[in-house]
Amino acid sequence: MVKKTQVGLIFGGNSSEYEVSINSGHNIYNAIDQDKYDVHPIWMTNDGYLASEADSFKVLNNPKYTVETPHKVANLANLSELGNLPEIDVFFPIVHGNLGEDGSLQGLFRLLDKPFVGDDVLSAAVTMDKEFTKILAERVGVKVADWISIKRFEYDDLNNTKRDYAKVSEQLGGDLFVKPANQGSSVGVHHVTNAAEYEQALADAFRYDDKVLVEETIHGTEVETAVLGNDKPIVSGVGQIINAQGDFYSYANKYDDSSTTQLQIPAKLPAEIVEEVRSNVLKVYQVTECNGLARVDFTLRDSDQAIVLTEVNALPGFTNISMYPKLFEEAGISYTDLITKLIEAGLEYYDHKQTLLHKID
Repeated sequence: MVKKTQVGLIFGGNSSEYEVSINSGHNIYNAIDQDKYDVHPIWMTNDGYLASEADSFKVLNNPKYTVETPHKVANLANLSELGNLPEIDVFFPIVHGNLGEDGSLQGLFRLLDKPFVGDDVLSAAVTMDKEFTKILAERVGVKVADWISIKRFEYDDLNNTKRDYAKVSEQLGGDLFVKPANQGSSVGVHHVTNAAEYEQALADAFRYDDKVLVEETIHGTEVETAVLGNDKPIVSGVGQIINAQGDFYSYANKYDDSSTTQLQIPAKLPAEIVEEVRSNVLKVYQVTECNGLARVDFTLRDSDQAIVLTEVNALPGFTNISMYPKLFEEAGISYTDLITKLIEAGLEYYDHKQTLLHKID
């Protein structure tokens, strides 16, 4: 009998995307190929405690399950306990938001010398930071929305012109988006068109990060593409967000059961636009040095059909309504096979790194 690969499925965390992570973990656990893999669920509670495997199984089956934690652990400091799990062959992190997809957790895996699914430290960090993503995308000729960044020390200065809606509007126009630089799932994102909204949006965005981006609004259709693999990645077809509520693709539109947002897969766009989107996706994926997976989002601008980068999500959602698995399902890769390919890509990347280290030795 062939020994099954032991997978440590990590989900939860003390970020604003905790519930999304729980739902993603639930879906992965139910879909994984049980003939190939034994799953060891690892639940990070919302107050920073690494729960037992028994409790982790319970929350996978009941996302509302809670556990009495013996102590609150700031910033998941007891993650070092993952090093006490020698039976794990590969970690599959599905911890969204800060600490989970910004390179911190990936750095721990590197220190533990364990394979893991998804992007490495550098790519996770630069794609989590929306400003660095923009800078790199521009370097390879991909259009981005014009923007300014505001650091917390600038925001704390009541006389700083970046706090002044009228001054900012002179540069970017009066129709703006305000967003934390390091968040996902549209958390803390606001569409603003006047000074009062701008003031409120800045206050809320700074609840989540020490750097906030203010961008010109790109009016158009949001399109998304998924990528799978390492040096020779597969780029999926293009999906389109049809938002019947008429506003941007907010957290509620993405995850609420009452959402009227629809995912149109494949997007009903001219073939040349689809191919340009896919070409830009590959440029962004490679310049940010992604590996394993990513979902890359663009806006197709109404005025001139220009393709403008929105963001790169290096750890996209895996809920049953998420774009990433649905795009690959359309491409002929089932949810179960997609999980298998992601695990294989993680193991392949680790083996390559080990080969390089042995050459150095």
